[in-house]
Amino acid sequence: MIEYLEDVIGSYNSYIDKIESGSLLIAELLREDRTAEAFHIITDFSEGITWLMQAAELLQKNNVHLELEIMKMNEFLEEINGGLEIQDFVLVADLFEYEIAPFFERCTTIEVPQN
Repeated sequence: MIEYLEDVIGSYNSYIDKIESGSLLIAELLREDRTAEAFHIITDFSEGITWLMQAAELLQKNNVHLELEIMKMNEFLEEINGGLEIQDFVLVADLFEYEIAPFFERCTTIEVPQN
């Protein structure tokens, strides 16, 4: 089981490290009116956040300490969906640049437990 947890931690850390730059890319694409590209990455982002929340739950159940505000991530998803529904791409771009990117910049990765 520890090997499985190490794999999940590795994937978790890898994704956490990429979210900030991905968020800034989404903001840039939206501002450049490249919405089709942005929507594709936003879909990947949403799926990744859902996976992060599931991984966090699994890790916490296995006594792996992590600091991830799941409620805040749910709020981000709701705000993104709301902005997309009303086609306010400036709002969504600002959300990714000024809220989501800094949030994930502050997230710490998880130390892999040593055997």
